[in-house]
Amino acid sequence: MFTDEALDSVSVQSQWRISQQSAQESRGCQTRAVHRAEAQVQAGSSSTCSTQTETQPQKELPLQAGLELPGLEHFLQRVEDTVVRELVRNSKSHAFDEFQVNWEDHSQQVSCLHFLQHPCAQERGLHVTSVSWNCTGSVIACAYGRIDDGDWSTERSCVCTWNLERRSLNPKQADLVIDVPTAVTALCYHPEQPALIAGALYSGEVLVWDTSRTLDPVLVQTGMSVDSHREPVYQVAWVPLQKKGEFGVLSAGSAGRVLLWMVDWEQARFVLSAAYALVPQQLPHSSDSSFKARGSSTVGITSLALSPWDPDTFLVGSEGGLLLRCSFSSQKPAAVPSEGQSVTLKAPAVFLFKHRSGPVHSIHCSPFHRNLFVSAGTDGLANLHSLLQAPPLLSLRVSHSYVFQVQWSPTRPLVFAAATGQGTEH
Repeated sequence: MFTDEALDSVSVQSQWRISQQSAQESRGCQTRAVHRAEAQVQAGSSSTCSTQTETQPQKELPLQAGLELPGLEHFLQRVEDTVVRELVRNSKSHAFDEFQVNWEDHSQQVSCLHFLQHPCAQERGLHVTSVSWNCTGSVIACAYGRIDDGDWSTERSCVCTWNLERRSLNPKQADLVIDVPTAVTALCYHPEQPALIAGALYSGEVLVWDTSRTLDPVLVQTGMSVDSHREPVYQVAWVPLQKKGEFGVLSAGSAGRVLLWMVDWEQARFVLSAAYALVPQQLPHSSDSSFKARGSSTVGITSLALSPWDPDTFLVGSEGGLLLRCSFSSQKPAAVPSEGQSVTLKAPAVFLFKHRSGPVHSIHCSPFHRNLFVSAGTDGLANLHSLLQAPPLLSLRVSHSYVFQVQWSPTRPLVFAAATGQGTEH
C-alpha cells in the first residue's frame, strides 16, 4: 500500500511530466506555417531573321577644321567650268525681262496672246489646214489650203512661219512665206532639228522644207512616180528609225496607203522604205454588227497617230469611220494589184476598234499611259480608247458639230483639248 507521502510524490511527478509535455507542445506550435503559391508567366515567342547584305566596314573620316568629303573637291573642279558657262549664258538671256511674278491665283480663262494672220491668204479666202510647233517651242508654222472644195484643185497656197520670241514680231506679217503650187494638207516639224518641216500636198506629194534656206527652202520632195501617192495626202509624221538620231517620214492618203520614206540627205531625195495598204477584205474581224466590209477596194485615211510607247504600233482613222491599230512589222501581203512599186505592199491592220458613225478627223496617243488614246470625228464625240479592247472606255459629247482636232495635255494625264467646227475649244 502506498502511503500518503508516496501518493503525493507520484502526483507531483505526474503533474511535472504533464506540464513539461504541455510546454514542449506549446513551443512546437510557435513555428509559423510556410505559405506556398504557384505563379506562371506568358513567355513571348521570338524569331531571328537575317539578310544577305554584307556589313561594310565604315571608314572614319579624319576630323579637320572643315568638313571634307571624299571626291567633293574633284567633283567641284570638274563641273566648275560648265556651271560658270551656264551662269554667264543665263545672265545674257532676255527670256524673263518682262516677266512679272503673279503670286495670286491664276485665272481659268484662256487669253489670246497673238492673233497671227497672212493678209494674202485672207484676201483669197484660204483656210488654215494645219499648224505645227518646232522643237524649241518658239516658232509656229501654219499651212493654208481649202477644206470646202471636194474637186481636184490646182490653186496655189503657202506655208507661213512666225517666231514668237522675236522682239520685232508682226502678227500680220509672217517671218517666212513659202509658196506652194497646190493646197497644203498637213505639216509636221522635225522632233530634233528646228528648221525642218515635213509637209503633204493635195496633189499627193510629200516634201521637206528647210526654213534656214530662205531662197530655196525645198530640201526633198517625192515628185510623181510609181512609189508616190496618187491621191491627196492628209497626214504626215516623223518616225524614229532603228539607228539613234535618224528619222523617216510617214505619209498617209485618201487611197488607203501608208508610205514610210527614208531621206537621203546627200542626194537630196526620198527613198521608199516600206509601204502599206488598207483593204476592206483584209481588215480584222469585228463583233460590231454595224460594220460590214463594202465593195470599195481601199480605205481612205483621214487621221494618223504614232504610239510613243511602242515603235511598232501606229493608229489610223478613215473617212468611213474605221479606227484601226496597225503594225510596221506586218509581213502579210496586201490584196492589191502590183503597179510596179519598188517595195511590196503589206497589210498592216491587226485590230479593229468599234466603228464610228462618221469620218475620224483626229487621233492622239496618251503620253502617260501606253494603252490609252483619244479619237474625234464628225459625230461630235471624243472617245477615250484602250488598245486592248474594241469599244471605247468613255464617250464625251464635245460638240453638236464636227470635232476636227483632239490632243492630250503634255503635263496633265487626265486633260485633253478638242477643237470643234463651231469655232470653240474644250
